[in-house]
Amino acid sequence: MTLQLQARLRHGSDFELKVDCELPLHGVTALFGRSGCGKTSLLRIIAGLERVADAQVRFGDQIWQAKKQFVPLHQRRIGLVFQEHSLLPHLSARDNLLYGYKRTPVALRRLHPPEVTAMLDIDDLLERRIDQLSGGQRQRISLGRALLISPQLLLLDEPMAALDTQTKSEIMPFLARMAAQAGVPIIMVSHAPEEVERLADRIIFMHNGHIQRIETLQQALARPDSPLFADAGAVSVLEGRLGAAGEDGMRPFGPPQARLWVLGPGSDAGQQNVRLRLLAKDVSLSLVEPRQISIQNHLPVTIECIHPPHNYRTLVACRTAEGQLLLAEVTPRAVSQLSLAAGQRIYALIKSVVLLA
Repeated sequence: MTLQLQARLRHGSDFELKVDCELPLHGVTALFGRSGCGKTSLLRIIAGLERVADAQVRFGDQIWQAKKQFVPLHQRRIGLVFQEHSLLPHLSARDNLLYGYKRTPVALRRLHPPEVTAMLDIDDLLERRIDQLSGGQRQRISLGRALLISPQLLLLDEPMAALDTQTKSEIMPFLARMAAQAGVPIIMVSHAPEEVERLADRIIFMHNGHIQRIETLQQALARPDSPLFADAGAVSVLEGRLGAAGEDGMRPFGPPQARLWVLGPGSDAGQQNVRLRLLAKDVSLSLVEPRQISIQNHLPVTIECIHPPHNYRTLVACRTAEGQLLLAEVTPRAVSQLSLAAGQRIYALIKSVVLLA
């Protein structure tokens, strides 16, 4: 099943949104680009909040908009979460959650309060008033309310933009868990690379009202000129199972042949799938496995390619034993001194303190 979009919308004399694309309806799709590139306008067209004469929207076999035909938002069964929460202040957190659930026909209910509250870890918040909740807690309630209408599609418009840095780091695991467990396709607007790298399965890169590329996350991370790298530099995203923490607070990540040790809270004793986001500048390379060194992670890798130097830095693309892409940023001098070359087996050195689950 796919979402087919054709739209043309002009704002003033200097901006025109013009898109024509087809998206698979599974996992998380991120609309990514600088502010003003048309991300939110496109999301509003999908939702039916923006009725554009020259637009066609087809969700699977449902025609949401075509010529004179237009299905309003409440009939599209879409869950919406915005930057600012839209919770009802006179209701408790529980009643906000149940507001849409009670109005969803029983035959259409696929998600139920116990599983959603457990997923978002909000059971202890249910009896509180909305004004007693922090910003991150309100967003978790907003996410829960959107899920409990059992939507066909979930639309997130920069759901963490209004949160401070610490609250963003707290809510990110809940968003990741929701994306993995809810079973609802998600389209997410973001201009923050870290959010995209931790959550998205595919990315729609937008610029000045146009779609430049549609790529999987792996494809986007594999090219050195990726727009995701514009601010913080090149990034790797490793996916794997995260084990329980030991007495020293370290948690094993990945299979034995590609094992990393990660700092993480010890309260979760179970196994879980996670993504680790790793800046290429935090990865060092060695021809031999070092001894008597404080860096805990010595990961065997094979060099796949060495990109041409840029701004006195060289990006070395490596593959782990399980085939995942790992990027290291070193100087051209280091490449020369170590005689690095494609096909060479080396060690990637990664500090555990930069790997936070």
